[in-house]
Amino acid sequence: MEMTMTAEDHKLRTAKSYKLILLFAMVSMTMMFAGLTSAYVVSQSRADWLKNFELPSAFFASTVVILGCSVTFHLAKKAIQKDNQSKTTAFLLATLALGIAFVVLQFVGFGQIVENGYYFTGSASSITTTFLYIVVVVHLLHLAGGMISLLVIIYNHFKQKYNATQTLGIELGAMYWHFLDFLWLYLFLFLYFFK
Repeated sequence: MEMTMTAEDHKLRTAKSYKLILLFAMVSMTMMFAGLTSAYVVSQSRADWLKNFELPSAFFASTVVILGCSVTFHLAKKAIQKDNQSKTTAFLLATLALGIAFVVLQFVGFGQIVENGYYFTGSASSITTTFLYIVVVVHLLHLAGGMISLLVIIYNHFKQKYNATQTLGIELGAMYWHFLDFLWLYLFLFLYFFK
């Protein structure tokens, strides 16, 4: 007996497939950052490790900003589920603005580190700041992927591709963005407490 799949069944299976693929990608990214933070812990026993290094104040501000991104993306998802296009637009654009602010604050933080006499590369650098640089830049590269996907979501939203019954793109974007936020919070707390 042959069963036919309805359009709704196909839509649900597709959504589950995309979410599973994204979940696998996030697990692999988590493993990469676990490896980086493990190397950080092992390297702390080196004689040239900076024991009194403090994170720049811009990293504290960027942490608040990226958490705001999660809130606005969540609100965008809730707004589209209620078919409120104008609120969805406002929350997606707010997420984009906060994402840009996060990136700017990360570079301000790098500037603050250099102003304090710590360098990331060269003969004046230390293993501590080099590790910090690698971890933050790798996170920023993943965030660039999130920003690109957010721009695609905003573009599709302006093309009226999302509504209360078609939210998959926004849902996937929100999943990835929440992951990036959690990842930065983990990295920030790790770097703050494991000096």
